[in-house]
This record gives sequence, C-alpha cells and structure tokens, in this order.
Amino acid sequence: MYCGSCMHDNAIARSLRANGVDCVLQPIYTPIRTDSTSVARHQIFFGGIHVYLLQQWPWMRWVPKSARRLLDWPPLIRLATRRAASTDPAKLGELAISMLQGVDGRQAEEVLRLTAWLQQEMQPDVLVLSNLLIGGSLPLIHQRLPKTKVFVMLQGDDIFLDHLPESARAQAIALLSGLVQSVDRFLVNSRFYADKMGLLLNIPDEKICRVPLSIDLAPYQSKPKAKGATTSFRLGYLARISPEKGLHRLVDAFLHLAVKAEHQDMTLEVAGWLGEANRPYLEAIQSRIREAGLQDRFTYHGSPLLPEKIVFLQSLDLLCVPTEYEDPKGLFALEAMACGVPVLLPDHGAFGELIESTGGGIVVPPNDHQALADGIERLKRDPLLRESLATQATVNLREKHSIESTGRLLRNLFP
Repeated sequence: MYCGSCMHDNAIARSLRANGVDCVLQPIYTPIRTDSTSVARHQIFFGGIHVYLLQQWPWMRWVPKSARRLLDWPPLIRLATRRAASTDPAKLGELAISMLQGVDGRQAEEVLRLTAWLQQEMQPDVLVLSNLLIGGSLPLIHQRLPKTKVFVMLQGDDIFLDHLPESARAQAIALLSGLVQSVDRFLVNSRFYADKMGLLLNIPDEKICRVPLSIDLAPYQSKPKAKGATTSFRLGYLARISPEKGLHRLVDAFLHLAVKAEHQDMTLEVAGWLGEANRPYLEAIQSRIREAGLQDRFTYHGSPLLPEKIVFLQSLDLLCVPTEYEDPKGLFALEAMACGVPVLLPDHGAFGELIESTGGGIVVPPNDHQALADGIERLKRDPLLRESLATQATVNLREKHSIESTGRLLRNLFP
C-alpha cells in the first residue's frame, strides 16, 4: 500500500540530500511504495518473506545463504504482498519479539549482515531509524560503530504494539525500553506523542526532540483550486479504508445530514488504499449508502497516485478523517491544506496541535456522531470561515511544515 511513513521518510531523504547531506534511504522488510519518485536503495535487509520463514521454520538458517537471498528479491516480495491480508497476531507477536531480541533472536544472521554492511560499506556519522520496532540490531551496531550517532523516529510504534496479544505486548515494551540506552535522540512530531512514548518506554526528556510534521509542498502549487460558484458541497475522506481510520463514522454523519433539505447538495467523496481484508468493510458501507438511497452522492475514487490525489483534494470543500485511534501524525490533513481545503478532525492524538499550528481547520470531540455532524454543518454553512482557514494554512504550512524546514532542522541536529 501507499504508506504515509514511507512517503514522509522518502521526502525527508530527498530534503536532506538537497541540504548537502550524503543520505542513503535503506528499506527494511519490503520495498517502499510512494506516490512520488523513490530515492530508496533496491537492496532489502530483513526481507519480509525471509524473516517470517526464519521465525516459522528455524531450520531454514541451514539452507545455503545464496538460496535464501533469493527470498529478498524485491519483485518477489512485491508479488507476495500485493494481495496480502491480515497476519495472525499470535505469530506476529512472536516475530516482533524475535526481531527485537536482535542477535538473540531467530533473525540473528540478518542482524549481523546489516551491521557488517553499516560497518564496512556505509560507516555512517548518523543512523536514523524510521521506528524503534526495527531497532533490535542497535546494541550490536552501538558496539561495532561507537562513533555513529543513532536517531529514532517515533511515528506509530504504539499502534502496532496495541494490536499484539497482551503477553507479547508487555514483552515487546520491555525489549523496546531496553533499547533506549542505544539511542542518542528520539524524533517526534507532537508533544502528545513525546509524552505518550516517553511514559511508555521510559525515555528521558532530554533525548526527545520535536520535529514538526511536514510535506513536500512543491507538487501542490501547480494546480490552484478552481474558484467560482459550485452546485454541490463535496465532503471528502483521504486515508486507508479501514475501521481504525473512521470512515464509518464519517458515513454516519453524512447519512444524518444528507437527508435534510438544506443539504441536498452534499456528496461524500472517498479515496484511499483498500486491502483485501477490508473489502467487506467498504462493501458494508456502500450497502448502507444504497439503503438510504444516496448511492448517487457517494463515490469511492480508489487509491490515487500523486497527480490524481492533488486533483481529488482540490475538488473538495472539506476533508474529514475521524480516526478511531490517537493518530500521531496526520499527513492527509497537511496535504488537504496544501490544496486550499480546510479539515475537520477529532480532538485527540496530534490533531489538536496540528490544527493549532496550521490554523487550517477545526476539531470536534472524538467518537461523537453528533459533534462530527455539527462540525460539518457549521463549515458547510460558512464559506467565509472555510476560506479563512485555508488562507491561514497556506501561510503556516510554508513557515512551519515544509519538508525543506524539516531537512534544515535535522541537518542542524546532526553532528
């Protein structure tokens, strides 16, 4: 799927290069998939198929390395994961723990291979991990590359942990806490996440640095949003199609409003990646829409590439993604604002801080059907407010949330 973290990390890598940093973006588990040009290396460490089979069949470590390396061939991994559904949480928990155990886990050989590559070929001044869950190698890296500074981005680690069985979750948290001493700096996008992860993993305050969430604004400048009278109010959603992203809550609010005479012009426009496991979820939503007789006012636009995504966002009057969980980021909100579209978000996770920083939308109490509907109705009835929010966001995005500013900030943090 298009992974928000992958797209963000890819943009940061490009920005660091533009700031004079010799930056290498190295994929772990699978090739990254972005909606813009990838700068990642083709080689994969800890190939997803390979590490999974090592977990399930420990005897595989006796298979010749040359044969097992074929499992890390990027086209094979893409083929294996293109229609992937969910993984058994029990097996996922065992694999997560084994990975965090590093040289003591079943993927020890891969830990040694990654460390040797860093030590012999890269010799990095700074190593940046996109999350701590892939940090099982850090104690060995710290031992063999003592001069390398280690930075870790925290961007959703807790969400993964919360899906593990309780016993596995507790063990994983203990292992993650033990890795904190091998990290020089943790990077977070919000005070909310700094507090949450600091408490969960016992991270000292002095090791945490806040780096505002950012996007590459350049592509969003090419096609300014069309002005003039419109015949409909386009309420939009852009995120993965899944229960945790809250599309069903937006549909609840839409059904509540769309039957009113004053909202006969409202349509619901939905876009985002849909995995096989969540097809029944979308089908149930579409069935509800049909039962209400509103099928002509609901459209699922698929998973758009960057140019299509920009056109989609520019067509909206309001974006709303009422997540069930406490989102630590919210890249979709910045993308909408960059297209001149205000946002409506639940007031939990990092959203409140993001709205405060950008001025590009409003927040409502989370998991509150009526509050969500009221917020949509308020913004629909007040086009001047929507225009004001969009204008504020345009200024603040460039000052605080551009990928260039993040690149400069990170460059200044590096030794």
